[in-house]
Amino acid sequence: MFACLMPQYRLATPTALRLARQYPVLTLTGPRQSGKTTMARQIFKDKPYLSLEDPDVLRISIEDPRGFLAEYPNGAILDEAQRAPHLFSYIQRIVDERDKPGLFILTGSQNFNLMANISQSLAGRTAILHLLPFSLAEAYPRTKPELEKMLVTGFYPRVVAKKLNPTEAMAFYASTYVERDVRQLLNVKDLRLFQTFIRLCAGRTAQEVNYSALANECGVNHNTIKSWISLLETSFLVVQIRPHHANLGKRLTKSPKLHFVDSALGCYLLGIESAKQLATHPLRGAIFESFVAIELLKQRYNQALNNNLFYFRENNGQEIDLILDHGDEVDAVEIKSGKTYASDFFKNIVKYRKLNNACRSGTVIYGGKDSQRIGENRLLSYRELDKE
Repeated sequence: MFACLMPQYRLATPTALRLARQYPVLTLTGPRQSGKTTMARQIFKDKPYLSLEDPDVLRISIEDPRGFLAEYPNGAILDEAQRAPHLFSYIQRIVDERDKPGLFILTGSQNFNLMANISQSLAGRTAILHLLPFSLAEAYPRTKPELEKMLVTGFYPRVVAKKLNPTEAMAFYASTYVERDVRQLLNVKDLRLFQTFIRLCAGRTAQEVNYSALANECGVNHNTIKSWISLLETSFLVVQIRPHHANLGKRLTKSPKLHFVDSALGCYLLGIESAKQLATHPLRGAIFESFVAIELLKQRYNQALNNNLFYFRENNGQEIDLILDHGDEVDAVEIKSGKTYASDFFKNIVKYRKLNNACRSGTVIYGGKDSQRIGENRLLSYRELDKE
């Protein structure tokens, strides 16, 4: 059933195929259950598949790494490759000797460990493609559901394809991945403390991160909160969007905004279990803003492009939710969860475009169904985000 409901290919497929023709190693990384293994096996069907989470496979690779890889002269898919850092130097030697593109496809969900080993052994030899959960177009290629239902369901492939109960699925996801894998990487001994931290972060989605406030509420120090959030980010559970300034130093030192990568996980952590409950929840707008930000980020990652999302805030409180930085030009994006257009939707964009001559477009993405041009700006329905 799952395979039948799964899209024939992910939108990142053309990029993955192109990179595999150009580099000896392709690394697919992203959160657990984002579809990395399925995608790799679908588009590289000619390659043997080996899961390094299988204890027997892992044991053989440890006992005789050279002999293990020699069994696959034309390369292989190595799933959860961060479990076998001992293989990376041997892979380096193989790809240097053979000088052939597309030999190995690596997948990994613990980005911190995976990237540390890649930087050490495979730098310059591997292309890296981040695969997040389904995009809007992948999850709903035809009819788009109502906004609240979509946000509560989220975009993890198995939840969407099998129509699982999202609250139940996210409870299992949190206990097996967030609370086990991530907590172990941090060596957090007090599970309740870490659970409190995660829920506090969910309550701050689409908000500036105040490390000191989080530290006080959790009863830990400022640096501990920074390291915890950093690991949530490298585990693809959250993304930090930094403020946009002409001065790069300011851009890097001001507080970032926090966005949860999947709306269903955020809803679960906030105790939101239904579309009806979300419709009246005080954080509905913040959850919608994070959904839009991550949807735009998925479009970048599917093309192997870096994160170019920022936000803008002046001392007087004027804010633009997203600035898409294209180098010499930027796009300004405001995000409104309301389903009815209001005349003040564009007021901040109008002010910003007068302030910044490099702004080439202004768009308001909202929770309604109709899109239209309003003067020199656009009103865009969330349902058409997949056409951007």
